[in-house]
This record gives sequence, C-alpha cells and structure tokens, in this order.
Amino acid sequence: MSQEITMYAADWCGDCRRSKRLLESLGVKYNLIDVEADEKAAEKVIEINGGMRSIPVILFPDGTHMTEPSDIDLSAKLKALSII
Repeated sequence: MSQEITMYAADWCGDCRRSKRLLESLGVKYNLIDVEADEKAAEKVIEINGGMRSIPVILFPDGTHMTEPSDIDLSAKLKALSII
C-alpha cells in the first residue's frame, strides 16, 4: 500500500495551515493541492464533501478521507495507518 497522503487546501485557510504544521512536525510527506489554483481540485473537494467546500480535505492511502480534522483525530488516523 502506498503511503501517499494528499491534502486539498488553500493558503487563506487556518485549519489547512494547522494540519500542514502537524504533518510537517511529524515528518509526514504529503501532496498539497491548492484548491484556489486548481478548479478541478475545488470540484473534487465539493464531490468528496457532498456539496460542501470545506477544507482541508486529507486523503489517506487506505482510500479514506478526513475533512477539517482536529490535530488529535489526524494524529490518531496516522497512527492507525502506521504512518507515524
């Protein structure tokens, strides 16, 4: 299984910055996709969230995702997947 994590985010988003800080502090590599620069990415976020534009959306190697996760929930998911 790939360990690839993808985060849909935007520069102005405080929750996005918080999740980025957490991933970086844990040494977790991730792909960052800017929903402001990529209209297809913005559409993907709306699709994943059932019509909502909520970000960050973080996609995990097991095919699951989290939207606007707390640091505690995001850390727990990374541990569950043996990424950290």
